[in-house]
Amino acid sequence: MVSKTAKSERRTAPLSKDAIIAAAIEILDDKGEGALTFRALATRLQTGSGAIYWHVADKQALLAAATDHVVAAIIVNGVKDAEPREAIRTFALGVFDAIDTHPWIGGQLSRDPWQHAVLRILEGVGGRIQALGVPADAQFNVATAIMSFILGLAGQYALGAGMSKGGVDRATALGEIATRWAQLDQDTHPFVRQIATQLAEHDDREQFLAGIDLILSGIEPLREHALL
Repeated sequence: MVSKTAKSERRTAPLSKDAIIAAAIEILDDKGEGALTFRALATRLQTGSGAIYWHVADKQALLAAATDHVVAAIIVNGVKDAEPREAIRTFALGVFDAIDTHPWIGGQLSRDPWQHAVLRILEGVGGRIQALGVPADAQFNVATAIMSFILGLAGQYALGAGMSKGGVDRATALGEIATRWAQLDQDTHPFVRQIATQLAEHDDREQFLAGIDLILSGIEPLREHALL
């Protein structure tokens, strides 16, 4: 028999998919992807697992929905009215910061390239590529190059999150790698030895934006050619 006390602890407000996603994001941010179970979610929402399954099929669908929720907010809050080139930079940095704030997003984006959040990224970039005047026959390559760069970052952050979970912080990990690079053979790896110190001290955000700017700079010759 269920006690009156237990009954009083049950959720009284209607359960919505938005509420489920919000609670899932809280769990993911607090304890990581491994802690997200329908039982933990039911406890947080003060409901039964069956009520959650009514709105979300499984954990993968929930992760996809949570990721899509975060990416959608970047478009709405950051780049709606900006000039196209600056909008791309702002949007890309928004994704970077979202992955930095919610490391589980990196793993989700890198695992499923066809999910709706990835389509949002492609649309967010592609529409502004068109607004920049990139020729139609080059738009696919330019947009997917930027998207691939962003998703590559997601994969790196997913690996970094795994190292952190294992007790290795970023500075220590990069310092150890840089030390190994510096000890490589000078004749075989002269460039890698040269940049070893930069690896240990570089700023991820600045490096990411530099990569976006390099891709955007490559757009100019395409635009100029189209005007000839």
